[in-house]
Amino acid sequence: MSTQALTEADRLRLSFARREQRMPAAEMRAEALVGAAFLAAAVALAVLAHSAQHLSLAVAALYVVCLAIAGHVRFDIGAGFTVPTQAIFVPMLFVLPAKDVPVLVALALAIGLAPAVLRGRVPPSRLIAALGNSWFSLGPAAVLVLANDHLPYERLSTLLLALAAQFACDFLASAARERLLGGLTVRQLLEETRHVYAIDLALTPLGLALAFASVASHRMWAVVLVGPLFGVLRVFSHERRARLEQLIELSDAYQGTALLLGDVLEADDAYTGQHCRSVVRLAVEVARELGLDAERQRNVEFGALLHDVGKIAVPKAIINKPGELDDREWSIIRTHTIEGQRMLERIGGRMRDVGFIVRSSHERWDGGGYPDGLSASAIPLEARIVAACDAFNAMTTTRSYRRALSAELARAELLANAGTQFDPEVVRALLKVATPELGARPGRGPTRRTGVRRAPSRSSASAPCREPSSFT
Repeated sequence: MSTQALTEADRLRLSFARREQRMPAAEMRAEALVGAAFLAAAVALAVLAHSAQHLSLAVAALYVVCLAIAGHVRFDIGAGFTVPTQAIFVPMLFVLPAKDVPVLVALALAIGLAPAVLRGRVPPSRLIAALGNSWFSLGPAAVLVLANDHLPYERLSTLLLALAAQFACDFLASAARERLLGGLTVRQLLEETRHVYAIDLALTPLGLALAFASVASHRMWAVVLVGPLFGVLRVFSHERRARLEQLIELSDAYQGTALLLGDVLEADDAYTGQHCRSVVRLAVEVARELGLDAERQRNVEFGALLHDVGKIAVPKAIINKPGELDDREWSIIRTHTIEGQRMLERIGGRMRDVGFIVRSSHERWDGGGYPDGLSASAIPLEARIVAACDAFNAMTTTRSYRRALSAELARAELLANAGTQFDPEVVRALLKVATPELGARPGRGPTRRTGVRRAPSRSSASAPCREPSSFT
C-alpha cells in the first residue's frame, strides 16, 4: 500500500536515510557533472577576474572555518535541509576578494562534512556534493566582480542583483541535478526550496551588518561575534530534528494501525478484507488523477482500506444472512460507517480525518445516502472517491450469489448514476484510470454471501434497487 506522491513524513524518512547511505551510481554521476561544472566556473573566475584586493590567507582561513561551523547547524526542511551560512557568506564576499570566494566556499563545505565522514556517519562519496552545493556562491561573486564595486554601501541595486544571482545559480544547479536524476519537477523544486531561500533572505541583513562592521573597523575577526548565535541555532536544530523524528514515528504508527485494522477486518471476513484492499489501489489512482496532494492521497488510501471496518461491530447473523434483509436488519447494517468512525476517533490524530471519510463513504451525491444525508460538496471528496471505487470494485467482482458484471456494464452503471449517486468528476476520473489491473477481475467468489445488501427504496421497502451500491 503506497502512493507515488510523498507525505512530509515520507520525504523526511527518505532524506534522513539518504544522507547516511553511500551515493548511488546515478546520483554520483549527477553530482559529478554538477560539481565539475561548478569547479570549472569557480576556477575560471578566480584565475581570469581581476581584483585590487589582496587575499589574506589568515582571514580566508578564519572565514572558511566559520563557514564550515555554520554548515553543522542544519534545519531539516522537506526532502532536504538548510544551514545559516548566509550570515558568514555575505561578509565573506566583501572582506575577501570576491573572485576567490566560490572556491573557498566549496572548501569550507567539504571541511564541514569531513568530521561526519571520519566518524563513519556519512559515506565519503557524499563529499562530492560539496562542489554542487556551492553553486549559490558563483552568482553574487560574479556580480561584484563585474560591478567592480566591492563594498557598495550606496548601491542597493548591486546588492539586490547579487542576491538574485545567488538564488538563481542555486536553483538552476538544483534543477539540473534533479533533471539528471529524473527527480523533482521545477514546480516541485520551487515548493521545496522556497523556505530555504526565505531563511537566506532573512539572514542577509545580518551578514551585511557584519560585512560593514568588519570593513569599517578593519577588524576582520568580527565575524566570530556571530558564534553564540550559531550555538543557539544548533540547539533549536537538534530540537527540530527530534520533533521530525517523532513525526516519522507517529506517521508509521498511524499506518501500522491502519494496516492492523485491515488485517483484523480480513480475518473477520475474508471477502470484505480483500475487497477493501482492492478498492485501495483504485482509489489511490483516482485521487492522483484528481490532483490531490500527498496528505489527502494518504487519507484516501486509509479511508479505502478501512471504509468497511465498522462491519466488525455488526452481528455475523446479519452479515451472513442468506436472502434479503428486513428493515430492522438494514438499519443495523447502516450503522457500520458510524461504528467505523467511532473506532478511528478513539485512535485520534490523523485517524480522526480518516474516520470522517469512513463515516461518509456511503453518502450519495443527491443526498439520499447514509448516515447523515450529505449531498454534493458537503461530502468529503475523499469519501466520494471511496464510494465510487467501492461500487465499481463490487460490480466487477464475482460472488457466490451472482456473477461479476462486464467492464462495459460496470462503466455504464457508473455513468448512469453520475450526478445522482456519484460525483460526476470522480466518475470521469475513475473511468479514465480503471484498468483490469486496478479493478477487481472476475473470478471465484467466496463460499458464502457477505457484504452490504440492497437498501430498501425510500418509497417502498420491497422495491428493487438498480444502483451500483446494491452490489456492495
